[in-house]
Amino acid sequence: MVPQKQAEEAIVAGDASVNDGTDGGEEGRVDHEPIHRFKSLFWHGGSVYDAWFSCASNQVAQVLLTLPYSFSQLGMLSGVILQVFYGLLGSWTAYLISVLYVEYRTRKEKENVSFKNHVIQWYEVLDGLLGPQWKAVGLAFNCTFLLFGSVIQLIACASNIYYINDRLDKRTWTYIFGACCATTVFIPSFHNYRIWSFLGLGMTTFTAWYLAIAALIHGQVDGVKHSGPTKLVLYFTGATNVLYTFGGHAVTVEIMHAMWKPRKFKYVYLFATIYVFTLTIPSAAAVYWAFGDQLLDHANAFSLLPRTGFRDAAVILMLIHQFITFGFACTPLYFVWEKVVRMHDTKSICLRALVRIPVVIPIWFLAIIFPFFGPINSAVGALLVSFTVYIIPSLAHMLTYRKASARQNAAEKPPFFLPSWTAMFVLNTFVVGWVFVVGFGFGGWASMSNFINQVDSFGLFAKCYQCKPPAHHH
Repeated sequence: MVPQKQAEEAIVAGDASVNDGTDGGEEGRVDHEPIHRFKSLFWHGGSVYDAWFSCASNQVAQVLLTLPYSFSQLGMLSGVILQVFYGLLGSWTAYLISVLYVEYRTRKEKENVSFKNHVIQWYEVLDGLLGPQWKAVGLAFNCTFLLFGSVIQLIACASNIYYINDRLDKRTWTYIFGACCATTVFIPSFHNYRIWSFLGLGMTTFTAWYLAIAALIHGQVDGVKHSGPTKLVLYFTGATNVLYTFGGHAVTVEIMHAMWKPRKFKYVYLFATIYVFTLTIPSAAAVYWAFGDQLLDHANAFSLLPRTGFRDAAVILMLIHQFITFGFACTPLYFVWEKVVRMHDTKSICLRALVRIPVVIPIWFLAIIFPFFGPINSAVGALLVSFTVYIIPSLAHMLTYRKASARQNAAEKPPFFLPSWTAMFVLNTFVVGWVFVVGFGFGGWASMSNFINQVDSFGLFAKCYQCKPPAHHH
């Protein structure tokens, strides 16, 4: 554990901190060399590449399967344009979050505050820079978003496995996956997701290209129609799902904190997003090209593609990836809970795992009560992601640097492509205005209308939501 401890202590202020967590632990290396190598290879991730894998694999999970459905609501052109637009907007606000993190940590370390056994979180950054009201707002939005994000992963697991094995109903599958996902309590922090985020990205890459190639091989269905966009409600519901796709930064601060040199995070999110475009745009466009308006009634792209070994492989890989994404969404909640019960700095993994269990139980319970993730996705996107990911970071950045003295002493100066503070404020104001009106306003109206329209088809505690009646069982 020596390298991890040193990594936690690596000072952000200035890149003079060459202590990147790799030079420590010499004494441990003598007698435990193979164990040490194994641990540093699979367990202790803190490099720029680890952060890139974490960001990229955290961005695309279940959404990959619902983007073709969004394209059917938006039409091909809007679908592609909005993905690029929200991807770049998301990268910008992730950049702002990283700047605020560095600012907060630099100020704290000048006061000799040590983060030896403490993971900094977004609400603490807001608290340190802007005060307790901002802390409360950040905590409320982030925790609610992560809670529903975890619930959605669980429901999606049950929904996907049902395409392979429908002998058990979806609710039973939710019980089973709830138990599997509860094992994430044993993963201490984002340092320890190295192998998982690497595998996760490999899995989504396979699934995305499977969707694209399978749709092209399948060809267009007879009489295919591409009539989207037809209704405003559908258009803004689709737009909100795209906004949600690039809203994976509820865990940005935790991923940054797990880096040996968090200052290097600046453009990681942008490069992760560019890679994500190579997965989401071809797959969504190809599936929409092949099936057109049929997708309006099929939120999950798997449901339209013929069952083959490749489709089963893609379903299984997505399941494993959803388990990883569940861990990503839940880990910040674990940290918050540990801090509430004053167990955050304990070194025992087993004790921490035990303390974390109360976080998993309500998530499991909610997934069993509300077994529908399509409409929840849009509602979470409009009402939570719009604030958590876009509006709050932009406002926080403007307020932190509103005074000339704060701008003068800023730990991070404006980026090379936008060298003036005024330009940054203008861009931030645009982000706040656009996301508030289009994302929260129109998106909230559309997703709530969609939600209310579908309420009649919902069954709380439904045994098998949207399942076809079994035709082949005796």
